[in-house]
Amino acid sequence: MTSFVPPVRARRRTASLAVVLCAGLTAALTACGDEDPDKGTNGVGRLDAPQIEKKAQTAAASSGTVRLAGTLVSKGGTYKLDMRLKDKGGAGSVTSKNSTFELLRIGDVLYLKADAGFWSRGDTGAGKKTGDADGAAAEKLNDKYVKVPEDDPTYKQLRGFTDKKVLLDGLLKLNGEVGKGDRGKVGEVRTIRVTGGEGEGGTLDVSLEGKPYPLRFARAGGGGVVTLADWGKDFALKAPAEDDTVDYGQQLPKSSS
Repeated sequence: MTSFVPPVRARRRTASLAVVLCAGLTAALTACGDEDPDKGTNGVGRLDAPQIEKKAQTAAASSGTVRLAGTLVSKGGTYKLDMRLKDKGGAGSVTSKNSTFELLRIGDVLYLKADAGFWSRGDTGAGKKTGDADGAAAEKLNDKYVKVPEDDPTYKQLRGFTDKKVLLDGLLKLNGEVGKGDRGKVGEVRTIRVTGGEGEGGTLDVSLEGKPYPLRFARAGGGGVVTLADWGKDFALKAPAEDDTVDYGQQLPKSSS
């Protein structure tokens, strides 16, 4: 037989149940609000900004390889880079205002590969037009790996695009007082941001997963944005085939003007 519950008692039970449910919901919301945002991370997010910057620089210096892609703006122009770098060389492409060319460096040996248009425009000054090279020479160099003479004026500038230390030292420095920014993501990786001069001195996004590698850097003053990936992933640097290589001599072709 079903027992009869007086209306007053039923209302009390309902009220008691509502209190229990509300208390549980409040506890759950409080727990969510108090959840540690750095739970499951490498803990770098708990550090202050200078410590985070230092951790990122140390992690970058300890890695043998990195892939750097993005845009750099300098007095010489704007360059789009996609370079894979290691301690003893690098390989990839550089796009300037007028040209796209490939660079390959193995130790101190630097190769430059470009189409005939690049050579006929005299773009060997890394984007600076110096005049027309001889048409026959341009065709000879078309899509060949040209060994850049170390005495050539452009060797040092072009080598810089393949030098891991030079690029990272120039990129991973924030200007002004370093501050701690928001958490976010680069791709699917959680990050913490540090800023220089409240953002005017550049911003650096540092990984909160695994090693605290720098994953994205926005340079001060609109100087470009680059992403840094494939930390520690090795790759082979192999000299081009002899048939695909031209040793031009002591100096890259330039016009007589």
